[in-house]
Amino acid sequence: MYWRIRPSKICRQSIKMTAPVKVIKKEKDSLTESFLQYFAIDLAATPAQKENVFKIRYRVYCEEFGYEPADRFPDKTEYDAYDGHSLHCLITHISSGLPAGCVRLIPTTVNDNTDILPFEEACSESLDTEFIRGMNLDRGTVCEISRLAVDGTFRRRAGEARTRFGDVDALDCTHQERRTFDLIAVAGFLAATALSDLACRTNVFAMMEPFLPRLLKRSGIIFQKVGEDIEYHGVRAPYFIRTQSALDNMRPDLKDMYKAIYEQIKPIYAEQATTAN
Repeated sequence: MYWRIRPSKICRQSIKMTAPVKVIKKEKDSLTESFLQYFAIDLAATPAQKENVFKIRYRVYCEEFGYEPADRFPDKTEYDAYDGHSLHCLITHISSGLPAGCVRLIPTTVNDNTDILPFEEACSESLDTEFIRGMNLDRGTVCEISRLAVDGTFRRRAGEARTRFGDVDALDCTHQERRTFDLIAVAGFLAATALSDLACRTNVFAMMEPFLPRLLKRSGIIFQKVGEDIEYHGVRAPYFIRTQSALDNMRPDLKDMYKAIYEQIKPIYAEQATTAN
């Protein structure tokens, strides 16, 4: 039997946001402003949206990197037992309509240790359990961010391997638009952060490859390592962050991007919570 939970109502005690940063308008939009012109970030609420999420994951995790056996998913959609009660975000390239990236937030389903998250199972021998126990976390506020994926079409550059749509140059994109592709992964984490805020799951764990915490640190999003490196689809380690810490330290331009993503996701989340209740 798979556990299911209803989306909780938006936190009554909303996370404290810093005052909006006054930005002097420049002739050229910032990369983050441009990103939101070219990509839509949605809470995947419909079957079609969720199918697009699972298809991205199949192409990345099964076909491209071989992390999961492709023959387990004859319908070319990668999913697991956690997806039924997870919250999924989908990033879509607006002009082409192509799914570009995805991420999910897995909440605990009961407020005790009988329901373990994927990182707790995969890192059971390498976790710093004493440190985690010392944080005295309310299990009902815990979640895991996982399955962050950026479709290969939006990771390759001219001259690199061809994608399933042909060469990446086949996409009708300006140079400025193409420069925003590198922000898809960061936007995924911002979307997951927004979900952790809305769902009141503000104690966040994630298993990450070494490069990703370094990338996020440059954006002011500082994860704390809470275990040793393990070999799990490559070298990975468990990390932890509190949502408020991410918001407090986030670069001002990304804070603006976060707020915009939050406002895109919030009404869909609220609608789902109302329907569930």
